[in-house]
Amino acid sequence: MPFRTSRPLRFGDCDPSGIAFFPSYLNILVGVLEEFFASVGAPWKELVGERRIGTPTVRLDLTFTHPGFHGDMLDFELFVRRVGRSSLDLEHKVSAAGALLWSARHSVVATSLDTHKSLAWPDDLRAALESRLETSDA
Repeated sequence: MPFRTSRPLRFGDCDPSGIAFFPSYLNILVGVLEEFFASVGAPWKELVGERRIGTPTVRLDLTFTHPGFHGDMLDFELFVRRVGRSSLDLEHKVSAAGALLWSARHSVVATSLDTHKSLAWPDDLRAALESRLETSDA
């Protein structure tokens, strides 16, 4: 089952015509990812501050379908597609009022914030991530 959350598209996220400025989507997406990690028991304050694990993006492929407008409520669906040794492949679907606005394929990697090298997901975090793994596209 995907992780779901919603965010409003605010005035500062839009260009002067009221259409979403696409870099704002990426900033919003970072907040969604932070919320997802908290939902699996790994809030970023703990992950980064105490465990010294970063989750940098190594791949992000976006497809825009429809524009978003100031005032839209953005509905995010985050699907865990694959959990690797140190990588995590995600899919995002973002809609407003039931219409798909954009989707993304997204890969992050667990890294040591001390050495800046990849590291294997700790067992507890791997189990939590695997519990969210999508087993089909249905």
